[in-house]
Amino acid sequence: MAKTQKSEADWQRDLSPEQFYVCRQKGTERAFSGAFWNTKDKGVYRCACCNAELFKSDAKFDSGTGWPSFFAPAAKDSVATEKDKSHGMVRTEATCSSCGAHLGHVFPDGPAPTGLRFCINSVSLKLEKETTRG
Repeated sequence: MAKTQKSEADWQRDLSPEQFYVCRQKGTERAFSGAFWNTKDKGVYRCACCNAELFKSDAKFDSGTGWPSFFAPAAKDSVATEKDKSHGMVRTEATCSSCGAHLGHVFPDGPAPTGLRFCINSVSLKLEKETTRG
């Protein structure tokens, strides 16, 4: 997978202030405030920073948390994970494998078939809606 590399100044220029805060500074949007927490549209969720394919809508589920949640990434190497010891907690951070953008966190309380919940900030995503043929 090709890696997207930019300077912090370039990221700040290319992203909205909220996207920069969440994706590049590992922030979190407020629960129930993002564009995709309750979206049922079919399609592919891409990285807001580099357009890499991250999740498919058929892996999205309602976790009740107020953030978009997925039980699996679109491909095994789409999303990277690493230990996050910030805020006095130990969690698993989810990042875009292509550009390193902070996406959210992964928890072991999701549905079958994986048992995982990728809890993702809406602002780190963009939805490429599935087109219907008619």
